[in-house]
Amino acid sequence: MASSNWNLDKSHSNITFSVRHMMIANVRGSFTEFDAVVTADPEDPTTATATITIDAASVDTKDAGRDGHLKSPDFFNVEQHPNMTFKVTKVTSKGGEDYDITGDLTIAGVTKSVTLSGEISGPAKDPWGNEKIAVSASGSLARSEFGLTWNAALETGGVLVSDTIKLNVELQFAKAA
Repeated sequence: MASSNWNLDKSHSNITFSVRHMMIANVRGSFTEFDAVVTADPEDPTTATATITIDAASVDTKDAGRDGHLKSPDFFNVEQHPNMTFKVTKVTSKGGEDYDITGDLTIAGVTKSVTLSGEISGPAKDPWGNEKIAVSASGSLARSEFGLTWNAALETGGVLVSDTIKLNVELQFAKAA
């Protein structure tokens, strides 16, 4: 099978994250606006090229005040850096559907190489004859590496927001006509 273009199926995709709050609980959030450009041969995912673009202002933690703070210069600085991107640089097979997906992640104007552990599934045909593939990937990053260093010390020791951010990406694609 040759490489072809794949369109993001947004209704079956999500990008979520979690971070430790006050060193005792996990706060979860998502990005509601994102897109991806993918060229892939489902028979050999290691040849895939992809760029995911996330609208940083679409952050949603179910708390308008917190979301506003995340959009501010303390974190994403969406006025100066409206988008985050992940550009795949290497896909390495670990056997079966398991892959390491390495790419350049840009947040708030800072780019770092990040490797996510993932599964690449498909191709499969849906009931309407559309060919689909899916990518599930997860990993963690240190937000301080992207210049996101805002924090507050706690009276009991520790900090308000952990440096470690856990990512979870679930993307489904339809083969372009």
